[in-house]
Amino acid sequence: MSIDCDCVGRGVLSGAEAEMPQTAEEEEICRLRRVYHCRDSYHTESYGLCQRSNVLQIEEVQREMQFLISRRIGPDLSKKRILEVGCGSGYWLRQFIQWGARPENLSGIDLIPERIAKARELCPTAVYVQCTEASKLGFDCGSFDMVLQSTVFTSILDTRMKEAVAAQIIRVLKPGGCLLWYDFFVDNPWNPDVKGLRKAEIVHLFPGCRIELRRVTVAPPLGRILAVIAPLMYYAASSVKICCTHYLGVIDKP
Repeated sequence: MSIDCDCVGRGVLSGAEAEMPQTAEEEEICRLRRVYHCRDSYHTESYGLCQRSNVLQIEEVQREMQFLISRRIGPDLSKKRILEVGCGSGYWLRQFIQWGARPENLSGIDLIPERIAKARELCPTAVYVQCTEASKLGFDCGSFDMVLQSTVFTSILDTRMKEAVAAQIIRVLKPGGCLLWYDFFVDNPWNPDVKGLRKAEIVHLFPGCRIELRRVTVAPPLGRILAVIAPLMYYAASSVKICCTHYLGVIDKP
């Protein structure tokens, strides 16, 4: 998805968001807000559950994620404190509740005010959600047993900001806590606003951590075709890891 350069002119951003950024970090945050405002405004159908391939993808990720969580921190989430970085409208926060997490132990942050407003509308009131930057998390050190990031790092193009977000995630994790990672490693040639993260870059972002990743999610162009032709072919393709474009895994804090 390429950003429409006229977004600001059409009133997608206003006030402080439309001001000229003063630093590289402010510039990157401004870019991210523009990109996501445009995506939410003009490309909603591409990411919704009306697309069969999206349903199959989410089902696969849910199944694999639940297995990882159960193996890594156990089947009982009732006493675990969990943060989602880039929570959007709170889909995964609500999923954690279905898996046994208590709402008062869940937190989510996102850059886009409209997404946070939607999350507050859809999630139980005890879930804490806040519009803030992932590079400046307002939580105490060692606050969480687990953090989830889903396709956040590939949206950040500035290297220093990626490093700052990674450092903040590690800071707010308890010793022995883990980051649940879901993101793609293959660049999208039609979308200059994202960049895939290979394993070497992930290792660089989280030095000293134990990293366990596996390939999931059929390449979206292929997945959309297979989902229409025959869903069973999608599942078959997802088992052939050369067809997959995303990493799902766990990054353990020492």
